[in-house]
Amino acid sequence: RDTVNTPGNHLRPMDFDRCITGFVKDVEIEAQTFVYGQLRAMGMEALYGIGGSSEYPPCLLILRYRGNPESDEIYGLIGKGVTCDTGGYCLKGSKSMAGIKGDMAGAAAVAGAMHAIAAGKLKVNVTACLPLCENRISQSAFLPGDVITGYGGKTIEILNTDAEGRLVLSDAVSYGIKDEKITKILDIATLTGAVWSALGYTIAGSMSDDDHFYELFEKGLVHSAEKYLRFPFGREHRKMIKSDVADVKNVGADCCGSITAGLFIREFCEGKPWIHLDIAGTAWCDTPSFAFESKGATGAGVTSLYYMMKEAQNEG
Repeated sequence: RDTVNTPGNHLRPMDFDRCITGFVKDVEIEAQTFVYGQLRAMGMEALYGIGGSSEYPPCLLILRYRGNPESDEIYGLIGKGVTCDTGGYCLKGSKSMAGIKGDMAGAAAVAGAMHAIAAGKLKVNVTACLPLCENRISQSAFLPGDVITGYGGKTIEILNTDAEGRLVLSDAVSYGIKDEKITKILDIATLTGAVWSALGYTIAGSMSDDDHFYELFEKGLVHSAEKYLRFPFGREHRKMIKSDVADVKNVGADCCGSITAGLFIREFCEGKPWIHLDIAGTAWCDTPSFAFESKGATGAGVTSLYYMMKEAQNEG
């Protein structure tokens, strides 16, 4: 909550990285940071391309917790960490600008959950992949119509530069699968205005392509008491993000914005069990709905991720 409440000029991407690595120093978590030059050398064009629009460089922060070395199961928590999101050349409207500092709430939630998991010494293996960057307007910023190649090798047509969160998450997911050998994926992000339009401030959106994995998440919700609505999807929705000039495009049709945003990320999961959480409506509270809430950041997602991993101990 503190980091989400922090003004963007006091929390640049590398500041956020140092904040998280300092936060987890008192628990058994290994932290590794890939800086801008390394991202370019690795070919993470989605992450370094978005982050390269700012004079404050992007990075990819990896947190590793190994509570069950005897197991090959590695849960991957992927959190969006855009510390400032102007929308790029697809500039946000003036009413949306005040909230752009909180577009890193997904990464903050993952960091909080990782600390709790390690402090509780849960018998699970978890790797967090946190793409941290700003989305600005500059001579190096992406333009609508640009085509890039993500870390996973797929080409991406960029039609909306304000749909940047799914881009940086795609590189983080690909890295997690390829280099960290994660076996199950959960991404969490303040991703779409569409989910807020549909569900408001007290219910977040979710998606999954694996019922057993999602049941594990639901068991955790019994303890966290957070509310999520699982959106359905079909082949007709996947067709909405197919591009004529690339493997995939970063926006769909004029409808189903939350669904197509989630499905974009799924395109990079290589068939592994996947859960998507869109907390764009629940990560921030202007007018408290419940007695326990205060104005500002809510800490959405932290308890749900922790209790999900606590339930995962029984999975082996």
